[in-house]
Amino acid sequence: MRETKDKQQGLPHGFAFIVKRLYNNQPRPIVPVFQNTCYPPNTPSAKRSYQLGQAMAGAVKAWPEDARVAVVASGGLSHFVVDEEQDRTLLAALESKDAATLQGLPRERLFSATSESLNWVAVGGAMEKEPLQFDLVDYVPVYRTPANTGGGWAFGRWQ
Repeated sequence: MRETKDKQQGLPHGFAFIVKRLYNNQPRPIVPVFQNTCYPPNTPSAKRSYQLGQAMAGAVKAWPEDARVAVVASGGLSHFVVDEEQDRTLLAALESKDAATLQGLPRERLFSATSESLNWVAVGGAMEKEPLQFDLVDYVPVYRTPANTGGGWAFGRWQ
């Protein structure tokens, strides 16, 4: 029988990046929300991820305290094989608040870690009724080999 000894765990990289880069290593209260986008059998559809975002927005609005809340999607877009068309479709849908496109992203194009795109879809659902507009700061399709391996990296904000 194999056993793994207990050890202290830190924040997963998706949260640690936010604390380091956006909070300048000065963490604020964080409520981590995880979606299992990668591992069958219970991976969500794009529609379900969008609905998760809507539910998060409802929870924030129902909160009785006056608080400033940031919703952050951490994760890349296409992974391992760059899919610029899919990445740009998602980013354009965030910009135009196109709920139908966000909810209709085809699961067969969200293989492996490309499924992290669903985190962006969830934030799109959370921002659906907000007056803020999505601003794409940068999108960089990073090609590492002639076989199109790499990833689609983006940073955007609502303002």
